Amino acid sequence: TSNKRTLRTLFRPAALFPPVVSKTSPSQKKLLAYHRDKEQQEIINQLLIDRALEVYYVTMDERDEREAAPPFTERRSTVRKYLFIKPLKTLSFQADYLFLKKCVQSNPLIPIQQQWLRSILAMVPQSLMEGRDRELLTEDLLKEIVRDYEKSMQRCVLRRALIKPDIEELDKLEEEAPLPLLPLGLDFSSTWHDSYIKAKKRIISTLHILHPTMKTLLDFGYTAFFNFLVVDFSGSRLKGPVDCKSFKNDASLSCSKAEDEIMSTWYQRVVSLFAQPDALDGVKLNKLEYFGNCVAVLLSNQLKELLQRTTEVFVKLFDPEDRSHLPLFKLDLTYEENRMEFYPSLQDLEEAILSVVDCIGQTLQNVQMMSAWETGGTATLDAELPAHTVKWAKSTLKKSIRDNLEGPKEHLKGYVESYGWLVDGTAEKRINRFIAEQPSFDEYT
Repeated sequence: TSNKRTLRTLFRPAALFPPVVSKTSPSQKKLLAYHRDKEQQEIINQLLIDRALEVYYVTMDERDEREAAPPFTERRSTVRKYLFIKPLKTLSFQADYLFLKKCVQSNPLIPIQQQWLRSILAMVPQSLMEGRDRELLTEDLLKEIVRDYEKSMQRCVLRRALIKPDIEELDKLEEEAPLPLLPLGLDFSSTWHDSYIKAKKRIISTLHILHPTMKTLLDFGYTAFFNFLVVDFSGSRLKGPVDCKSFKNDASLSCSKAEDEIMSTWYQRVVSLFAQPDALDGVKLNKLEYFGNCVAVLLSNQLKELLQRTTEVFVKLFDPEDRSHLPLFKLDLTYEENRMEFYPSLQDLEEAILSVVDCIGQTLQNVQMMSAWETGGTATLDAELPAHTVKWAKSTLKKSIRDNLEGPKEHLKGYVESYGWLVDGTAEKRINRFIAEQPSFDEYT
C-alpha cells in the first residue's frame, strides 16, 4: 500500500445517519404536560403579582406613604419569593383572598353607556313620564339601574379574577346575596321571527288592507262622518228650558233622522261601489270571504267611531267646569200631600238624560253587511257601542248631574226650612191650640 495522502484517504465516504424515530412514553407525556402547566402557572403568578402591586401602589393616598414605601421592584421580589415558596393553592387562605379581593375591587369599572339608559327610557310610555313626581321617580329609577349595573360588573370581575376559597369564616364575613336566577317556566328556545313572518303572510292573504276598495271606503267614511253627530244638543241652551219628556223625544227624533240620512248617503255610496265590476279586482275566489270580513270590520269601525264620538260630545255638555253649553231643564216646585218637591223628580231628570246614551247606542244597529246584501242574507254590521264606553258615559253623567243639581237642591231646602211649617200641619196645630185656649180680644189681634 502507498503512504501517499490523498482526498480519498483523508475523507471517509459520506454516509447518512440512521433515521431516529421518537417514541414518547406515557410517563414522558405527563412530565412534559406538567412542565408546560408549571410554566403557564408561573406566568399567571407573575401577572397576578404585578397587577396586585400596581393597584396597591396607585391606591396609596398620602405622598409620604409613597415615599416611605419600599421600591416597587423590591416589593415585587419579596412577594414573588413568598408566592413561589407556597403553591398557588395556598392563596385560598382568608387573608390572601381578602387582600386580593380588595385589590380587584379598587380597579375602575367601565361606566354604563348613556345610550343604554336612553334606550331604556325610550321603552317607557310617555304618559308615565309626565309630571314632576314622575320625573323624580324616573331619576331614582335611573340611579338604581346604575347602582345595579356597577354592582353586577364588580361581582362579575371579582368572580372571573378570583376563586373564592371554601372557608366558613369567610362566608360569615361576606354576606353576599346570590346571583339572580333566570325566570322559571318561560321558554326562550323559539325566536319571534318565524311567527312574525307567518302572521305577516296571513295578514296579507286574509285582510286585504292594501286593496284600493278599502281606501275608497275610508274616504267615504271620512267625508260622511267628519263633522257629523247622531245627536247634537250644543244649541239646546239657546232655546231655553225644556222638560224631560221633550228632551227624550228630541233625542229619539234626532237619532232617527241621523240614521235615515246615513243610510241614504253613506250607505248608498258603499252599495254603489260594490255594484261596480272592478270593486273586487285582484281578489281570488277562495279569498272572497276574507275580503268580505275585512270590509265588514272597516265599516263597523267607522260606525262605532261615529257613535262613540257622539257619546263623548254629549257627555261633555254636562261638564260642571264649562257650563256654556249646559242644557236648561224645566222643573216645577209642587205641593202635594203636605210635601213640597220638584216635578218631574230629580231621579226622573237623571233617567231622561241617561236615556240619551241608550238612544245613541241603539242607532245604526241594523245596517246590512255587503256580503249579505249581495246574497240576500240578513247579517248586519257590528256597530254596538263598547260596554266600557257606555259605562264611562253613564258614570260621568251621574256625577255631573249630581254636581249640577246642588243649586236646585239648596233652593228646595230653603223653601222647606222657611215655609215647610205652613204645609206640614205644624201651623194648623198651633192655630187649633191657640183657639182652644180661648184668648182675649187683644191676644186675638
